[in-house]
Amino acid sequence: MNTLTQRKISLRVLLFVAAVTLIVYFLPRTDKDHYIYEVNRPWSYALLTAPFDIPVHLDSASMALVKDSIDMHFEPVYVRDLAAEKTLISDYTMRLNSTPGLNITPAQKNQIIKAIREVYDNGIVDRDTYQRIAAGNLPSVRFVHDNVAISMPTRNYLSAFRAYEHMDSVLRDRDVRAALTATRLSDMLQPNISLDTLTSKRLIDEAYQKAMAPIGVIQQGERIIDKGDIVNTRLATILDTYEEMIEDRGQGTISQHHYPVAGQILYMLILFGALYGYLFFFRPKYFDDDRTVVFLMSLVTVFTLFAFAMQATFRMGLYIAPFTMIPILVLVFLDSRTAYFVHLVEVLTCAIISAYPSEFIYLQFIAGVVAIDSLKDLTSRSQLIRTAAFIFVAYSLSYVSIEVMQTGTLNKMEGRTFGCFGINAILISFSYVLMFLVERVFGYTSRVTLVELSDTNSPLLRELSEECPGTFNHSMAVSNLASAAAQAIGANVQMVRTGALYHDIGKIKNPAFFTENQHGINPHDSLDPIQSSRVVTGHVRDGLAMAEKAKLPEKIREFITEHHGAGKARYFYNTYCNLHPGEEVDPAPFTYPGPNPQSKETSLLMMADAVEAASRSLKEHTPEAISGLVNKIIDGQIAEGLHNESPISFRDVQAVKESFIQRLRTMYHSRISYPELKK
Repeated sequence: MNTLTQRKISLRVLLFVAAVTLIVYFLPRTDKDHYIYEVNRPWSYALLTAPFDIPVHLDSASMALVKDSIDMHFEPVYVRDLAAEKTLISDYTMRLNSTPGLNITPAQKNQIIKAIREVYDNGIVDRDTYQRIAAGNLPSVRFVHDNVAISMPTRNYLSAFRAYEHMDSVLRDRDVRAALTATRLSDMLQPNISLDTLTSKRLIDEAYQKAMAPIGVIQQGERIIDKGDIVNTRLATILDTYEEMIEDRGQGTISQHHYPVAGQILYMLILFGALYGYLFFFRPKYFDDDRTVVFLMSLVTVFTLFAFAMQATFRMGLYIAPFTMIPILVLVFLDSRTAYFVHLVEVLTCAIISAYPSEFIYLQFIAGVVAIDSLKDLTSRSQLIRTAAFIFVAYSLSYVSIEVMQTGTLNKMEGRTFGCFGINAILISFSYVLMFLVERVFGYTSRVTLVELSDTNSPLLRELSEECPGTFNHSMAVSNLASAAAQAIGANVQMVRTGALYHDIGKIKNPAFFTENQHGINPHDSLDPIQSSRVVTGHVRDGLAMAEKAKLPEKIREFITEHHGAGKARYFYNTYCNLHPGEEVDPAPFTYPGPNPQSKETSLLMMADAVEAASRSLKEHTPEAISGLVNKIIDGQIAEGLHNESPISFRDVQAVKESFIQRLRTMYHSRISYPELKK
């Protein structure tokens, strides 16, 4: 690896410190120390014994049943308002006597007053109470007199509306009914029996307290729970009581089970140190690239903080957070090995806030491996949907395996866990949006983008095919030739294929000055070699300008600038030398702007470009001629030093030669002549 400058070292140290600081600072913390556990799951801490006597209460389910039973059989306390009865009867009697036009006798008046006394003697209650009575939910109520509770049936109680209906049905005389309407008795009837809210609440609270009294006690020093025990509802209730008592007594016996801040810092230093070590020793090119280091550290930090937020917001937030987005993004822009390592660092980072770290790591490990394996070569967005489905299945099967292994049954699995996995899979399917953002922010180029750019209907390629049909055919041939060689040496096939299609777009500016586009007239005949060389070598600068205008990715621009490297326009250089024998010729006017190939992919393009163009000049395409041509051109480029800056090896070069020879022999295979039909 090249020696890092002081600026590079400072950037990496700053990223390291910033990532550790942010993650440790935002680690979820609660107001008080407590154990993290779930009912029907194993206890993940060491043996816990009672430091003092702990009362044993009913569990929440049993408490709910007891409360429901108390509520069902509880008789609320009501009070009877005798004064209201007398006042209403007195007021109505006065209204009955003072209302003019009533055609009733004194006996009928007494009959009305008697009916009113009867309904009040039976009892008039409010509408809500009457509905409960009618539904059969309140068969009796209590009245308290001199601290003695007396239970009374409610079957004769009526609401004010029902009491008026009853009187209307009992008093059958037409004149009496008319008198009831004229005196508006329905407006005057009011309940005389009402709920005593305070007394009822006091009595039901006393019933609750009596029913919820401790049913036992765990004595000091007695075992509460040990590691691996299943936390049932009874133990969960005991643990809640234990933590409440710990908090009330101000003791800190639980804090020993939590990482202190110093431990958290050391934990993160080790994890990120391992990541830096991996990049330094096994991916030095990535570690030397500021953009890649910023991308990886930002990705891990942002996703970690997002996972913390999800866990703080939702009970099962860690299983909703789409952790597999990290290996997907790293795989698309870097490689699978780095994707796996970064995913592992992320999972171990977030495991410290999980209630069950080992289960969390297992689930995320399986999901990450499935994500990487299913996206070996991403070429379309639909593959993300398929990968999301695979990840959902991986999560589900892993969860089932853990449950069966720990509980021995499927009955205790929670449906909401599968719901979390489903939400996770939906979020993963939107990874394409993040790919787009990463491409724009960090300047990476994904395989999906390369596939889209290789569409021959794209604006630049369509213009190339219309303005320079010969160059377009040449580019297609070079693309096929180079991509086959890339497959042979394990280079980026899609990158080579796409870069080869665009490498000569600069020829659109002057198509007639290039042999493949000429039709008998050669404009170079009227130019001197230096002018001709300037036009020919200029297609690199013109192509770069067109690529920048079309906003082609930087990787594609590298194919345009490096496919000739710093080589010479050999035809015009040799012509000029032959016209000026004995003169020392300056090679600069005949040299392409370069630089030389910096990657295996651009080296392949340089070789394929030269070999494909030269193969058209062969008079005979015999295996020997093709083999000799390929070896001559590639060996000449190597001797000239054009591939010295590329990581391509001699073994790769040999494989490239064999691939070119095989492909050219296929392209120029001999055909048999068809016999003429004799008449």
